Amino acid sequence: MNPRRRQRLTLAGSITGAMVVALDGTVLTVAQPTLQRDLDASFAQVQWTSTGYLIAVAALLVFAGRLGDRYGHRRVFAVGVLGFAATSAAIGLAPGIGWVIGLRVLQGVFGALLQPATLGMLRAAYPADRLGMPIALRTSAIGLAAAAGPVVGGALTTHFGWRAVFFLGVAPALLVGLLALLVRLPEPTRRVGLDLPGAALLALTLACLVHALTTLPAPSLPSAALGVAAAALFVRHERRTPNPLLPVGILRPTAAGPALGVLVGASAAMFGTLFLATYHLQDVLGLDPLGSGLRALPLAVLMVLAAPAAAVLMRRHGARRTAVSGLLLIGLGILLLARLDRSSGWSSGWTSGWFDTTGGFLLLGAGFGSVMVTATAVIVRRAALDNAGVAGGLQQTAMNLGPTLGVAGATTLTTLGLATGPALLTFAALATLTAAALATRLPGPTDQQSDRPSGRAGSLHRPVHRERDRPAQRRPG
Repeated sequence: MNPRRRQRLTLAGSITGAMVVALDGTVLTVAQPTLQRDLDASFAQVQWTSTGYLIAVAALLVFAGRLGDRYGHRRVFAVGVLGFAATSAAIGLAPGIGWVIGLRVLQGVFGALLQPATLGMLRAAYPADRLGMPIALRTSAIGLAAAAGPVVGGALTTHFGWRAVFFLGVAPALLVGLLALLVRLPEPTRRVGLDLPGAALLALTLACLVHALTTLPAPSLPSAALGVAAAALFVRHERRTPNPLLPVGILRPTAAGPALGVLVGASAAMFGTLFLATYHLQDVLGLDPLGSGLRALPLAVLMVLAAPAAAVLMRRHGARRTAVSGLLLIGLGILLLARLDRSSGWSSGWTSGWFDTTGGFLLLGAGFGSVMVTATAVIVRRAALDNAGVAGGLQQTAMNLGPTLGVAGATTLTTLGLATGPALLTFAALATLTAAALATRLPGPTDQQSDRPSGRAGSLHRPVHRERDRPAQRRPG
């Protein structure tokens, strides 16, 4: 197959897979009240349709990425996306809430296989210095799914019931899964080791962390204690095993570590802010879900537009400046939304309220789109080809933990009695501090060549040389 055509098909598969997962999460949120009534379920049971999925995904993302490094990202992607489609259809036919919860957990397992592979396939198909725009287009697609999800989910639930939302992504997932079986990508050059004890300990750590966060403001102390113990055992195990789950040096300050921190901080700030702003618009101003969703629509629109622009800016000015600019936009957007307590009442001060809410969401979308593209590109580009799956798993883990942390923090602040304005200022401070602490660790314009790792595992902790300066006979194969 023509290399350019293979790249386009790979990009189409990566985008579609990412959109199916993003759309599934947003449409379910709208359908949950109807699901609860139809299945005569309790509020806690309905919450577990989301919590069970989130725990399964977060626990398995890194190990799923390592499976892609060993067996090929195309194969793992095909299994993940076809399994995701099958479980989606099964949920749409589920007879009771217990079946829905169990199938959502299983869907989370397939989602964990699918998500890192969308980035691993891009890393295998594109040169490292050309990954910026494919990642940007993938990010734009996620933003588009986030914008369309509540509207499409609301329409389907209103006219056809909650089961219809689970059939929405079945056909695209089946199509892209079959397509993935036809596209040939470079296969792994060697069989990387599978650290099963490390994978189990990391899965337990992340599952306990997510469960503890989702139970805030009443923390689950047994989950927290078990998570801490598992984390300590994981670190001890990784230092001693000859084939660690996390390759040596992958989290070092000059590799993916700072970019992962930027993703966690930025996504926590944005999703915590979105939670508080939505709460204020609906419970204080009395808007219905559709009205509050339309008010937040500029966020998704700017995220879609900002992602390709960020790829261009990153090539010209480096990841450091692009990420800092995006984080500052997030901070400014949160500062505008912090004025909700005073100026968003539409009966008085209409112009000021419109400016604060629309302007705040516009800045949030532009900033988060830029940060997500930049940090993701740094993570994936700096990973050796044999570790691309682990890098993708770490990126997806950060993108799952950040929003969970942000919503948990927002819930805790509101429980403590803080008004919307002070609570939002807390998240603005989080975004700014993240930028100040980690920006200097991201590559600048003069460091762009150092983003090109060699293709062999282990190169992350050896000096990285420019590809054009490397003699042909020394190229890894």
